[in-house]
Amino acid sequence: MPEIHPTAIVAPEAELARDVVVGPYVVIGPHARVGEATRFLSHVHVDGHTSIGRECSFFPFSSVGTRTQDLKYVGGAPRLEIGDRTTVRESVTLNAATADGDATVVGSDCLLMAYSHVAHDCQLGDGVILANCATLAGHVVVEDSAIIGGLSGVHQFVRIGRHVMIGGCAKVTHDVPPYMIADGNPLAIRGVNRVGLKRRGVRAEAQKQIKAAYQILHRDELPIAQAIVRLEQELASSPEMEHLIEFLRTSERGLTR
Repeated sequence: MPEIHPTAIVAPEAELARDVVVGPYVVIGPHARVGEATRFLSHVHVDGHTSIGRECSFFPFSSVGTRTQDLKYVGGAPRLEIGDRTTVRESVTLNAATADGDATVVGSDCLLMAYSHVAHDCQLGDGVILANCATLAGHVVVEDSAIIGGLSGVHQFVRIGRHVMIGGCAKVTHDVPPYMIADGNPLAIRGVNRVGLKRRGVRAEAQKQIKAAYQILHRDELPIAQAIVRLEQELASSPEMEHLIEFLRTSERGLTR
């Protein structure tokens, strides 16, 4: 049976795995589903059609699965889905999607630090870190292992590539290509996230290719279409290059340069 503190309020219809721990003054709504060994420390609010994986941790005053702030909301059952082993720190807010049947998604092994915000219909991959007060507007996509610095604001529909590092207090209005470091105001690409790539075991040869791609993209000042042609012609095919080129080709908001 789940361990539920006497002051917690858990709807009878909520589905909690047998070893979930629900601390003092936690409120869990009727449509929640919670996986094994997940812990709610205290004063956590879980609402809406929310699915939470195993071994997650929710710290005091986090608000999870609440209704979208999008004024286009007209009802239905939009969802929030959270993967395994994700940590949600104090006063984080995670909103459900806007449209019936759609989902805001937070992957596994993420760390969402205090006061960060994930708005409706965002899609976060695995291993994403949002530092304190980082804020994502609606429909933002953050790929695996990206890190967003504290007090940063990300515009709606922006995409942030895998292994990206964004500095603190950033205003992110355009897509940020994978593997890069972005910082400053206005935001600009400052180099390759070499430390992040090494820590995550990216092959040395792939790191060399990414460095060469950075030179083509951000030092040679070519239009994106020409830069893509050079990337395809001059760099060997690899999973990293294929992902980078596809990211560039499918950008709709334009790219941070």
